[in-house]
Amino acid sequence: MNSLTLLKCICDETRFNILELLQKNKELCVNDFVSNLKKDQPLISHHLKALKQCGIIRSSEYGKMTMYRISNVETSRLISDIIKASKKIVTICTDPACCA
Repeated sequence: MNSLTLLKCICDETRFNILELLQKNKELCVNDFVSNLKKDQPLISHHLKALKQCGIIRSSEYGKMTMYRISNVETSRLISDIIKASKKIVTICTDPACCA
């Protein structure tokens, strides 16, 4: 996967929220995302599938439950860096229309 494809895959609000939750919790199931994000299960499953197809997350099955986690340390580091950078950019941005 190239850089642009990676960014396109994570550049959705729901997908990035999923990644933020995984960053904090290491491993979650679909119901965890549904309750935390207040979104319907089919929508969450759709986004999990897309993230998995891109190789950004992995899943493991435990009986009937599927648990999801970020696929590797590099991806986890990237998510952390994006979160940190976004907090810094908001504090230095002078155009209210840009960062609202």
